[in-house]
Amino acid sequence: MLEARAHGWCGATVTKLDRLGRSVKNLKQIADELHDRGVGLRALSQGIDTTTPGGRLFFHMLAAIAEFEHDLIVERTHDGLAAARARGRSGGPKFKMTANKIRQARAMYDGGGHTVQEIADTFGVSRPTDLPAPAG
Repeated sequence: MLEARAHGWCGATVTKLDRLGRSVKNLKQIADELHDRGVGLRALSQGIDTTTPGGRLFFHMLAAIAEFEHDLIVERTHDGLAAARARGRSGGPKFKMTANKIRQARAMYDGGGHTVQEIADTFGVSRPTDLPAPAG
């Protein structure tokens, strides 16, 4: 940064663009705010300098490509989930507690001889699992 000041540079310097913003949208917003304030942006590893027309073009091309890639990933994920549903599969974990196990856990709890933790340990689940809630 000191070298940049010696050469008349007035701007923000980052090693990589992903260090500046959390998303493409956020990165474009930050770059626009800097541009509106008359502040340039340099990304050293990508060779981007937004104080030049070519640098601004390259920045926006990279942002557009990143956004396109993100949209493709989202589209493929939705397509994959739809194909899995068509094959009768659903996402998420498999339930450990069947209806029969829930009835057994309820009977153990209603009998009053076991704590919720003991019941959870018996069925090999954690306490937050869908164990019978206390009646009342």
